[in-house]
Amino acid sequence: MLGLRVAAAALLPLRCGAPAAAMSTLLVSQPRYAWLRELGLQEENPGVYNGRWGGGGQVVTTFCPANNQPIASVRQANLEDYEETVKKAKEAWKVWADIPAPKRGEIVRQIGDALRQKIKVLGSLVSLEMGKIFVEGVGEVQEYVDVCDYALGLSRMIGGPVLPSERPGHALIEQWNPLGLVGIITAFNFPVAVYGWNSAIAMICGNACIWKGAPTTSLISVAVTKIIAKVLEDNKVPGAICSLVCGGADIGTAMARDERMDLLSFTGSTKVGKQVALMVQERFGRSLLELGGNNAIIVFEDADLNLVIPSALFAAVGTAGQRCTTVRRLFLHESIHDEVVAKLAKAYAQVRIGDPWDSDTLYGPLHTREAVKMFLDAVEQAKQQGGSVVCGGKVINRPGNYVEPTIVTGLPHDAPIVHTETFAPILYVLKFKEEEEVFAWNNEVKQGLSSSIFTKDLGRIFRWLGPKGSDCGIVNVNIPTSGAEIGGAFGGEKHTGGGRESGSDSWKLYMRRST
Repeated sequence: MLGLRVAAAALLPLRCGAPAAAMSTLLVSQPRYAWLRELGLQEENPGVYNGRWGGGGQVVTTFCPANNQPIASVRQANLEDYEETVKKAKEAWKVWADIPAPKRGEIVRQIGDALRQKIKVLGSLVSLEMGKIFVEGVGEVQEYVDVCDYALGLSRMIGGPVLPSERPGHALIEQWNPLGLVGIITAFNFPVAVYGWNSAIAMICGNACIWKGAPTTSLISVAVTKIIAKVLEDNKVPGAICSLVCGGADIGTAMARDERMDLLSFTGSTKVGKQVALMVQERFGRSLLELGGNNAIIVFEDADLNLVIPSALFAAVGTAGQRCTTVRRLFLHESIHDEVVAKLAKAYAQVRIGDPWDSDTLYGPLHTREAVKMFLDAVEQAKQQGGSVVCGGKVINRPGNYVEPTIVTGLPHDAPIVHTETFAPILYVLKFKEEEEVFAWNNEVKQGLSSSIFTKDLGRIFRWLGPKGSDCGIVNVNIPTSGAEIGGAFGGEKHTGGGRESGSDSWKLYMRRST
């Protein structure tokens, strides 16, 4: 993976100066960024695809978080574009649903191969537009590739049992059929992988998809769709099977309220997710929600600190704290609290901060200027509530949206700021005495996505995994909260939304069952 970063140096930009808005100063127009053309990107790009490219809505320019320079523009969808796209996707579904599932799986496999051929340049775009370091950008594309491989095998396995009947000469057959049209709304922090989790599985199940990515990562949505569209066209199936509608809240609201949308998968904040859920439920529709996470790591006195320090560091500062699985609460047994804080602060001081495309960088910028303000507000609230900043807490004096990775101690477990998910690299370190209390503290926040304990006590491990342990959808032992494998179902409980994506039996959410 590290080799990919070095090999892609020619694809990535030099450090840049102040932002500029003129067409000639868009990054896509500059020779150093000529690699963007390999993805079919221009100065202005159509943001609607339904078998053909178009768009009649607002033109939105996206910016590089590392220097706040404009990259290129996307003409988004208006409501007329959305209406046309829904109609074309519904028509495309009639063709797609008749194709045998293994054949659908083969086409999805080809999508994975096409992504694999563009993995470095697409990973570079993720780094440029989202802001995560290049190795993470490539890893995100790889995850979509892996899901396509997984979906290929799954396409020969979806089905239900034949059950014994109480009536002589009868049998009960559990039949699974596609829902029809699946809407997919994704967030800025994983602009490729989350769409892959949803679309690859939805497609082999026989559904057509309409995707609305985050407006701030519209170029990634366009580039990914161009790759998919070519595969569909080469296979002589309707391109509208994987439609795209770049847009803002008006398009998202239309998707949530549209009775033709048989399933709406939404990834984003708990606040917006609640609004989406209410709109979908009002029409008795189906929703799949992947929302926030206020994740915790619990470190007991018998833990191996050689595992704890790098795990907590990676989980807290990876993707600059902008993962839904980022650790935000670190519970330390009181007997090891001071030792762990000192070692962790030393590790934080060694984190290499820089441009996300530099091969030595481990920590890049926040996605937007608004995120920087949220970071500063959270640090100030933590201080006002009695917290002490051990390290970090400030904006870094350089171009872009850079802030210092931050450790805060001295807060009670139930401080308001501790119970608030802040999408930033702020780690609240908290003391505990007993297992029972800290398990309860892990569960007392509204979200329930990911959690982890570090211990060598087997009894404690099984209590953690059991009914009185963690109430999260992802429960880890001696590993970080961040990171998940595609073969398992990904998702969380409570205000995280309850949805499950990717592996295990998540495919059932994209189908309807009849007996």
